[in-house]
Amino acid sequence: MSWNPALDPHCPTGDEVDAIETVIVPRARDIGGFEVRRALPSARRQMVGPFIFFDQMGPAEFLTDQGIDVRPHPHIGLATVTYLYDGSIFHRDSLGTNQEISPGAVNWMIAGKGITHSERTPSHVRAMERAPLFGIQTWVALPDDAEDADPGFEHQPKSALPFLEGEGKSVRLILGSLYGERAPVQTFSDMFYADAVLNARSKLPLSPEHEDRGLYVVSGEIEIAGQTFSAGQMMVFRPGDEITISAKTDARLMLLGGETLNGPRYIWWNFVASSKERIEAAKEAWRAGDWQHGRFQLPPDDKDEWIPAPDR
Repeated sequence: MSWNPALDPHCPTGDEVDAIETVIVPRARDIGGFEVRRALPSARRQMVGPFIFFDQMGPAEFLTDQGIDVRPHPHIGLATVTYLYDGSIFHRDSLGTNQEISPGAVNWMIAGKGITHSERTPSHVRAMERAPLFGIQTWVALPDDAEDADPGFEHQPKSALPFLEGEGKSVRLILGSLYGERAPVQTFSDMFYADAVLNARSKLPLSPEHEDRGLYVVSGEIEIAGQTFSAGQMMVFRPGDEITISAKTDARLMLLGGETLNGPRYIWWNFVASSKERIEAAKEAWRAGDWQHGRFQLPPDDKDEWIPAPDR
């Protein structure tokens, strides 16, 4: 039996029965001149399926010569996806990957036993009078048998992703399987992650084929089971229920979920693990700073600086 981080032994009856199990209102904060809204992890829910981290970046605009500069930092026990609606980020990692992230493309970085990467605004974007940035960053926790996998990186352009369109709505599948389609990225467990755009008054079903399901409203207003939700809210649904999403206005959503892991995950800084011992070992390795022979290396083309581990 899979572990569910929000399973409650109380059995609802009568008016308590609701298609929506949890509603999450992200915490907002400003980081380096643009707003980030964090929906996962939250006080009410650690994960939706294997998704353990969910941040909305922007929308923001940088003036000439400005941008983001996230210095090299480490990860373990997870895979990351930065999905952009607008703007550009340049990714460098300790495998030697140098890849610009463009809107609609997938950049799937597998941390496994350890990887280091940086994220910066490309020089050609910094030269623009006004440079936009708008997107979602997610972390997918790896199952037990993949926590210590070798790190890896896979890029898939927007054109390679399944795209369904009709009746006033469209869905681009980013990861996993949904609506009879499968994304080309190789994942470690059953999941789905999709970018859905709905015209006002259109409807989108979300079948119960996956164990855990949720959605995040990026823009617009939708209705589900008689309740209205607007931009900046995440909903998590009860397993097994047929869900229909009705767009009250033009709306954009991120659909996410999949198989739950067999236990909770510990999170410290950029590390995710099934045990505290794995976290402690990664802490020591990063603090040691042995970039030649140690567990972590720096990106070959971005090795002059890095983010120190927090003291706490």
